[in-house]
Amino acid sequence: MACLLTAATTKAEIDSVIKDTKDKVVVLRFGRDTDAVCLQHDDILYKTEAELRKMAVIRTVDVDAVPIYTQYFDISLLPSTVFFWNAKHMKVDFGTQDHTKWIGAFHSKQDFIDLVEVIFRGGLKGKDIVDSPIPQQRTPKYQLIYKDI
Repeated sequence: MACLLTAATTKAEIDSVIKDTKDKVVVLRFGRDTDAVCLQHDDILYKTEAELRKMAVIRTVDVDAVPIYTQYFDISLLPSTVFFWNAKHMKVDFGTQDHTKWIGAFHSKQDFIDLVEVIFRGGLKGKDIVDSPIPQQRTPKYQLIYKDI
């Protein structure tokens, strides 16, 4: 499915989509096109892209192609999805330790649509962080492990 979504393959492309997209949510999916969970995630993103075209721009990013952003956003678990609004990194309270990104695939297309709508409305109101509309039962659980602290 990643081949059906628009890919951002260089740092310049990612910078451009983040800086130049106004009044829309920028969704960056970090992962690998060969990973099964990434393909499941891409399927959901592709199915919702047409419905969300007025409020979101979706791009896939290969973690091996752009290691600077992989390191900057601390992408260690795949797939990871990062959200922006008017060149500002949007944070979402998923009820986990990390508010900067969604880790894993969404359970349903509606979960992703609801999340983008909440981020869109929060961005319009000037918020930096929004509460996740996804129930805790469908939010992936993981442990953050910090190295060399």
